[in-house]
Amino acid sequence: MIDRTSSEFRSFLDLYENAPLLELGRLADAQRQTLHPDDVVTYIVDRNINYTNVCVADCKFCAFYRRPKHDEGYVLSFEEIGKKIEEAKRLGAVQILMQGGHNPYIPFEWYLDLLRYIKKNHPIHIHGFSPSEVDFFATRFRLSVEDVIRELMGAGLNSIPGGGGEILVQEVRDRVAKKKAGADRWLEVMETAHRMGMKTSVTMMYGLGESLADRVEHLIRVRDVQFRTGGFTAFICWPLQPEHTEMEGTPKTDAQTYLRTVALARLILNVPNLQASWVTMGLKIGQVSLRFGCNDFGSLMIEENVVSAAGTTHSATIEEMRRAITDAGFIAARRRQDYSIINDEKAA
Repeated sequence: MIDRTSSEFRSFLDLYENAPLLELGRLADAQRQTLHPDDVVTYIVDRNINYTNVCVADCKFCAFYRRPKHDEGYVLSFEEIGKKIEEAKRLGAVQILMQGGHNPYIPFEWYLDLLRYIKKNHPIHIHGFSPSEVDFFATRFRLSVEDVIRELMGAGLNSIPGGGGEILVQEVRDRVAKKKAGADRWLEVMETAHRMGMKTSVTMMYGLGESLADRVEHLIRVRDVQFRTGGFTAFICWPLQPEHTEMEGTPKTDAQTYLRTVALARLILNVPNLQASWVTMGLKIGQVSLRFGCNDFGSLMIEENVVSAAGTTHSATIEEMRRAITDAGFIAARRRQDYSIINDEKAA
């Protein structure tokens, strides 16, 4: 448990609540410069493939999912997924981000066969199956988390995304996503994956009606896992997009809140890379976030379905992304999932 009465917790919360915005940004930027002194800002070209939208988790903040037997529910065929991968490769993609709903009608062997199919016919780095999906597989197929991850790795899974993190405080999860992996379980899946040699990213979606203290607790819990494992490669946060969801009408947070949150994340976390969420915040705020602790500009997002289902998304070409990075005073470099630079490609 996180001790919210500790001096450390109170100091972080005070900083989040009361520090002047530019001072918070200055502190985060100094930390970013210490970790990334060459002023390189990376980005990746990938495609988000949602293999099914059928889901029984019933998250109140999700506009993407469809209940079983809904007319708009789907499961992509292996061939459809392969076609999407080849289209992405032609645009320079070096990975796919593959996630889906908690679909009770798909057998576990289907996922393993899909991974084997991709590796045989359309080889690419597969960043897939969030902790919530891994937990769903373990529960649905009566397997341990270790067995699920071992089978997925053996079939070709390369890394795990941090989807479904939301706020890692159980009271919040009980209110907005009570059927999905709890806070402790979500972190347990990540820590297990790290122990097994799997690298992962980690996320936070805020604006769910949680307190500022809840957000601080989320960050400290992530930091504590990272101290033990070192397995998180990147942190990404973004605000709730409530349109077309059960939470429609929830007040949307503003750009200052986003900048304060990424800055605090840089100051608390020991995760090396912070990704700018320009897909939800827009390119301009994405640029500003590079002076608030972020060192990565995320993905070209050849395809994005979940955020866009809520009606709020931004898009850009590679040239526009690179220009945004360089106009902010940084060097743009295309990367792989492990943050290695592709062909040492840099543009002044």
